[in-house]
Amino acid sequence: MAKIYPESIVLDAYNFREMNSLNDTEPVNYKSLLLKLNVQTLYRPLSDSFSGMCLKRGDKKFILINSNHSRGRQHFTMAHEFYHLFIQEDFTPHCCNPGQASESPVERLADAFSSCFLMPEMGIKKMMPANELREKNVSIATLLKLEHYFSVSHLALLTRLRGLGLISASEYDHYSKIPIKRTASEYGYDLSLYEKGNEGVVIGDYGVRARGLFDKGKISESHYWELMEAIGVDLTAEINEQE
Repeated sequence: MAKIYPESIVLDAYNFREMNSLNDTEPVNYKSLLLKLNVQTLYRPLSDSFSGMCLKRGDKKFILINSNHSRGRQHFTMAHEFYHLFIQEDFTPHCCNPGQASESPVERLADAFSSCFLMPEMGIKKMMPANELREKNVSIATLLKLEHYFSVSHLALLTRLRGLGLISASEYDHYSKIPIKRTASEYGYDLSLYEKGNEGVVIGDYGVRARGLFDKGKISESHYWELMEAIGVDLTAEINEQE
């Protein structure tokens, strides 16, 4: 049986897209959205069971994402954390592993939100050939097109299609077992979506704020260097290269 998401979650995802000037068909520009929302985001290599976490204090928000996971999975983690930061009431910091079986109702809601936000129903249906949509017979070519259009993992897309009733349980099982990287390569797609990446990437104005504190004399030079080293910026090495 296809999984039906709570109507409130579907509406939350729609409203969050609308609030961020996204229509009901277009893909999310992940890094631009993080900058727009002013969410300080760090990508670091972590253990496989740790997808990410988020923190907030007042209007300050932070996300940590596992750069050892595939880029598609990283995107799902980001949207999962958006639920905790912007939708969930009574937020409490914790570690997350989106997309994995969870007994926590809040984590399941965050997964559902991520799925609906990243892969809006209308966007999926408009991208599908009319005959496949009508007959609910999705081809591998369409699957690859959809996951690359929305920049999500293969399993995340299959889960969304199953939730919408566009593929059957047997089709889900079949497509979840195919060697997706080899198949995507055979169809001419770039494989970076299925590979890890973004290690050391920092999104946000962390560096700007640190520099501002130093320029205003509120922190010492050594403290400023320590703050930059915390996000992987080695000022000593850069100075040596310039000399």
